[in-house]
Amino acid sequence: MQVTIEVVPQDLVASRFAISPLIETMHAQWVLAGRYRAGAHREWAARWRETYRGLVRRYPVLRAAAAISGNKGADNVDFIAPPPTAVDVPFEAELAAMRATPPEQAHAEITRVLAERPPAAGWVRDLLLGPDVVELFAQAYAAVWTEIIVHDWPRFRAVLQRDVAQRAGRLAAYGWQAALEDLGPGVHWRAGGRIEIGAAPAGRVHRLGGKGLLFLPSAFMGDIAAYLDDAWPYALIYPARGIAAPPPAPEGGLAALIGRSRARLLAELAEPATTTQLAALLGRSPGTTSEHLTALRRTGLISGTRVGRGVLYTRTPLGDALVNGYSSA
Repeated sequence: MQVTIEVVPQDLVASRFAISPLIETMHAQWVLAGRYRAGAHREWAARWRETYRGLVRRYPVLRAAAAISGNKGADNVDFIAPPPTAVDVPFEAELAAMRATPPEQAHAEITRVLAERPPAAGWVRDLLLGPDVVELFAQAYAAVWTEIIVHDWPRFRAVLQRDVAQRAGRLAAYGWQAALEDLGPGVHWRAGGRIEIGAAPAGRVHRLGGKGLLFLPSAFMGDIAAYLDDAWPYALIYPARGIAAPPPAPEGGLAALIGRSRARLLAELAEPATTTQLAALLGRSPGTTSEHLTALRRTGLISGTRVGRGVLYTRTPLGDALVNGYSSA
């Protein structure tokens, strides 16, 4: 079903990109539970699956969550991982916001979703409609975060940060139509100020009312999803660019010419990134990464543009030619 979001000029000004550690924890849980394809995270999921199974034994709500969360093509509850209220909110702050959800609101969301799905087991309904359901989810997701996600969060966060920087630049340079069309094949900007998500027939029309739309990249989601419950900020989740694992260190002529580490950095810089992001993506220290970037910049293979307090690096035409030349050799 197609969802339409009507926007006014104030919405365009208020809309922004953000990163949500809590929402990513929820998405990762779907992958670890085997409910979404692991894709590029196959090795990561295999490494952590046994740990996750132990968490399911300790927190049965993780298994019960399948009845109300992560169901493709159906409504899902929002209170488990609500959209953030700022651009870069720490996990702990997001968890506190989730814990503040009134039980009656959580129960209303759960009841609505359960009514649209096949009957759930009795123990699942009892747990989900119990008085402590919000706290049970908070404890479970805190455990998934601290025992699994946090170990690889610097790499995941670097992927998301780089996506935000790239798309924000595209938005500034080419406007909303170009930025939205690039999110995925199911998202379109229509004349008159409408965002359409999905295919016909048309469903409900949502009006932002000047509050804007939050765009959230995900390292785990391969599809477009939306938060369109009036109780939360409206948000659109889309698959981040560059979610695949870091490219392997190049072999052959390019690595022999400039060294394996610099060849790998040059390959990664097909898309812009900062020193910190590259260090996280490739598992290197910031100091070592900075030294290699300095050498690549001096030889004219990459360039740097200051953005805020950091520098965003990208390949120059010379760097592109070198990489492409050795790739086709």
